[in-house]
Amino acid sequence: MNGAKGREDLLAQRSFICFCGLDWWYHNRAHSDFQLMTRLAHTHDVLLINSIGMRMPTPGKSSGFLKKILRKAKSMAKFLRTPVPSLPRYHVLSPILLPLYGSARMRALNAKMIRAQVRFAAKKSGIKNPIYFVTVPTAWEVLRHEDTDCLIYNRSDKHSAFGEADGGYIESLEKELMDRADVVLYVSRALMEEEKDLCGDKAVLFDHGVDTKHFTRIPEEHLPPETRDLPRPIIGWFGGLRDHVVDFDLLRATAETFAEGTLLLVGDATTPMDSLTELPNVKWLGPRSFEEIPALGSSFDVAIMPWKQNDWIKNCNPIKLKEYLSLGLPVVTMDFPEVHRYESLVRIAQSPKEFLEGIQKALDEDRGEEKTAQRRKSVQKDSWDQRVLDLAELCEKILEKKG
Repeated sequence: MNGAKGREDLLAQRSFICFCGLDWWYHNRAHSDFQLMTRLAHTHDVLLINSIGMRMPTPGKSSGFLKKILRKAKSMAKFLRTPVPSLPRYHVLSPILLPLYGSARMRALNAKMIRAQVRFAAKKSGIKNPIYFVTVPTAWEVLRHEDTDCLIYNRSDKHSAFGEADGGYIESLEKELMDRADVVLYVSRALMEEEKDLCGDKAVLFDHGVDTKHFTRIPEEHLPPETRDLPRPIIGWFGGLRDHVVDFDLLRATAETFAEGTLLLVGDATTPMDSLTELPNVKWLGPRSFEEIPALGSSFDVAIMPWKQNDWIKNCNPIKLKEYLSLGLPVVTMDFPEVHRYESLVRIAQSPKEFLEGIQKALDEDRGEEKTAQRRKSVQKDSWDQRVLDLAELCEKILEKKG
């Protein structure tokens, strides 16, 4: 079967099973897995498997360990759902699992349990001839005994660099996935270059998208009441406040340096926030829905990314950057390789001192309609709809190659 039409026919007969890196029920819906799979569900049956994790949260080692256990338990109680009424072909499974990763025997038992649940959910959801899209490396324990005739490894992060996980164990799964996958997708050029000898010609650069229609700046008169009267300037962040990637000392220094303004934080936190919220000019709104984020972000005078400098950040490509730019916001960030593609539009700091100086320069020099329009224009070609078309074309080529 040759030609584009033949590839389309091959893809039309397929469903998708996505082993997600996050959980539909409590994580940010802007994540790439959610954005890609919900769009694919307009034309294909899709089963999204909520994250099966990489480690067991433990007291003294994991921040907010009890909260993490409770929210995962609530997610597992939902088991199999069709959560979006307008997308009847989109199904989400929260498998019941035993998050015990220290023993090979327990890992095998856990994988067997999850495998049985995935098979049940696939049958129940009408999933046939699935294309497997894998983001979390522990999924390989589940899939190694399955017939994965089309396997895509979404290498969105270097998971073995996550401090709370067993780095050696996770790295072994990453390497197996890279070996067995038909294609390995990278959002980070730095990570792709680092692993070029492991993947060879399987490696494909597959940048994140952004919902440019959703992330459109809201006029000042329509800003949310809770931010409308905050002292200016408003220096803002939206997204997960995770202590393994966000520099909380730098957040505090930001609030103290700009004491006449407001440090506005929107998002769930994995660590106690008392050291920040005790400051009078810090306003933490907690987690908010995906629908609320553009209006809250439109309240910012400057958007910040106060990253820690570690291997996780070195190999990441935060969707948040494109969302900030789509809103037209001035952006100040700690350095990471992928941000340099936007260095003419973003202030990049090499130290906390430069970060704080960058915020002041952004307030003084980076506002105005012309610069706002330039930032929005820089991401207009990066829609999630286009990324789905790119993914479909990639799948068609894999299927055609396999005959």
